[in-house]
Amino acid sequence: MTKRKGLIVLIDNHGRTINYLRLAVTDRCNLRCFYCMPEHGLEWLGRSDLMTYEEMMRICSVAVNAGIEKIRITGGEPFVRKDTMKLLAGLSELSGLRQLTITTNGVLTAPLVPELKKLGIQSVNLSLDTLDRDRFFAITHRDELPAVMDTMQQLISNGIEVKLNAVVMDGKNIQDIIPLVQLTKELPVSVRFIEEMPFNGGESHYTALKWDHVRIYQAIKEQFPTIKKLQDPEYSTSYNYGIPGHKGAIGIIAAYTRSFCGSCNRIRITPVGMLKTCLYDNGVLNIKDLIRMGYNDEDLGKALVATLSKRHKDGWEAEKHGVHESMARIGG
Repeated sequence: MTKRKGLIVLIDNHGRTINYLRLAVTDRCNLRCFYCMPEHGLEWLGRSDLMTYEEMMRICSVAVNAGIEKIRITGGEPFVRKDTMKLLAGLSELSGLRQLTITTNGVLTAPLVPELKKLGIQSVNLSLDTLDRDRFFAITHRDELPAVMDTMQQLISNGIEVKLNAVVMDGKNIQDIIPLVQLTKELPVSVRFIEEMPFNGGESHYTALKWDHVRIYQAIKEQFPTIKKLQDPEYSTSYNYGIPGHKGAIGIIAAYTRSFCGSCNRIRITPVGMLKTCLYDNGVLNIKDLIRMGYNDEDLGKALVATLSKRHKDGWEAEKHGVHESMARIGG
């Protein structure tokens, strides 16, 4: 931990600034996307295993005081937890937090959009793997595409930035790549295609990644040859592109290839309070347990700093020591 212009900044042992926290508030979800969890669901965490609202607020406060500037609330599906809006309201008042965002599947989100707007939520990542209702059901085992599309329209109407996250899956939704790109012609959305990862809570269903970021880009360029590379924002996990005449943009995330590890600025905390310094590690410190052991805020901050001093260099190194959990328990 160092100071820069009077601000405390978290630096890991590889010299990377850490200023982004992804907080998973629950492992539960109202969809059953096969790439995320088994169709029958998971053995859900007990209430006592989950962080309380007060513990989540305290962890986030400590993190922001230590230099975290952006927090993303994830799950599972965050809005299946009843106190998520209360948490968002509390986080929106944290001094020093510059950006508060959400990743949601959109099933329960549409009625909440006006309140999200009032809380200052400027950006929402919306999971949308297909625009076809039958394929949506085949992927998620739920007939909820209309609700997700309603959420997208509500977010756009309220002036909230929308990023559509589509996991690219061989044999499942390849035919949706171009229709999703076409959304950007008339809508001010960013469609982000994500390499599939082996986090379905069981055995991976593929032996090798057939659709990596290169192949996804090639498929798009074949249909839209005027596609142009855009400048990627600092810490971007996506390669970003635009098509002349389109209102929106396109991103391709090399989540399995892991080409962005060298500039990674994020940490994750799971619903049970486990700190993950890499998506692919197995969890390195349970902050909730430290709170319940009586640690004060200063000691929690010191524990965070000490953990970041032993961070894996990249996802490939972390994976050697990790396991393939369900994405619902990782937080994306």
